[in-house]
Amino acid sequence: MKNMIPFLNRHPTVAVIRLSGAIGTGARALNDEGMAPVIEKAFAKGKPVAVALIINSPGGSPAQSSLIGSRIRRLADEKEIPVHAFVEDVAASGGYWLASAADDIWLDDSSVVGSIGVIAATFGAHEFLAKQGFERRVHTAGKSKSMLDPFRPEKKEDIERLEGILSQLHDTFIAQIKSRRGDKLTDEIDLFTGEFWLGQKAVDLGLADGLGHAVPKLKELYGEKVKLARYGRKRGLFQRFGAQIIDDAVGVMEERAAYARFGL
Repeated sequence: MKNMIPFLNRHPTVAVIRLSGAIGTGARALNDEGMAPVIEKAFAKGKPVAVALIINSPGGSPAQSSLIGSRIRRLADEKEIPVHAFVEDVAASGGYWLASAADDIWLDDSSVVGSIGVIAATFGAHEFLAKQGFERRVHTAGKSKSMLDPFRPEKKEDIERLEGILSQLHDTFIAQIKSRRGDKLTDEIDLFTGEFWLGQKAVDLGLADGLGHAVPKLKELYGEKVKLARYGRKRGLFQRFGAQIIDDAVGVMEERAAYARFGL
């Protein structure tokens, strides 16, 4: 009788969300605007028994990391659905923030995780401009409006203000990781220096829960006949046919630079 009633014979379904790439506001980047429909659909469609995050990200925008992570956490709590994170090459900085939204984190032995820190990078071209005979002219209303202008010499007060902002962001990042990983984190070393670790070492430090790949781990947790429903962003018609070639090319270079920090 049970086999004659399809809805009584359904196998459990796990929704799988891919979070791949640098985190930011560009067309290629991971951001809340682009991922919101994907995440909402994954939690709602087909009554999944769990959601799995496949993460491969070197990080990026703190705000977008927080927005995506908070959306995942809110839906998980509202619908009482467990979330598992599986790291591929890297989940560092903002990528690790995304992983921390899960209830547990699983790694490959070569996966890179950590880099719990904040970075700001720019350049200085004032000497080059002076040698070429260029004069920078800037007029502002508000003494801090042109802070850290790369075409003018650095000011001590600008550096101090930037360091204060970075410190505040770092404190927010640390609070996020402590709130999610709690007593799992080791207290033997400082995990919040921006350093990163591989595979089993990261597990030993409490940054992850074990070594494991998505399919075998999900079968272990939910049975051999578990179904995986995969969700990800779709490129628009104009992107697919090259209307954003220049933007994509710049995005690729920026993304490769971010991955290169971790030897990838």
